[in-house]
Amino acid sequence: MANTEQKKRTGTKSKTAGIARKRVSVADVTGAEGSVPEVVTPRPARRSKKLPADVARAVQSALDKKAQDVVVLDLRNTPAFTDFFILCSGLNTRQVKAIADSVDETLRGLKMRPAHTEGYDRAEWILMDYFSFIVHVFTPQTRAFYALERLWGDAEKIEVSDEPPAKA
Repeated sequence: MANTEQKKRTGTKSKTAGIARKRVSVADVTGAEGSVPEVVTPRPARRSKKLPADVARAVQSALDKKAQDVVVLDLRNTPAFTDFFILCSGLNTRQVKAIADSVDETLRGLKMRPAHTEGYDRAEWILMDYFSFIVHVFTPQTRAFYALERLWGDAEKIEVSDEPPAKA
């Protein structure tokens, strides 16, 4: 059977579209007194998007524990079961647990508790489900193996760093 015929039957589409990327700093994502300023987009034709305050706080909490490769996937324009994925890595299982604990503690301060948490005992991949967003904390090897950024390639990718934005 031809590949295109099989796609028509199963209703699957090829994910050949590139990932829309933005590079922002923590200062762009979080603001004073819990406000979240707009994220600067490289496309002037589209409106700037705001991250919800709880997502921004979770990102900041992960960065406070030296999380690496922090990425937010905006899934609102995809047929997903949640609005955002927060992906980050810790260098070892101890740091992965520390990042997850920090995010949990920060969001509990906002009266938010995860509906479900998985993987805490092994700490290779800790998943915390907050309904409107899901936090994934990986070891580098596990993150490379599962490659969620590639799997959710249709999502808008927002990379977050500790550095302030470069001024032009």
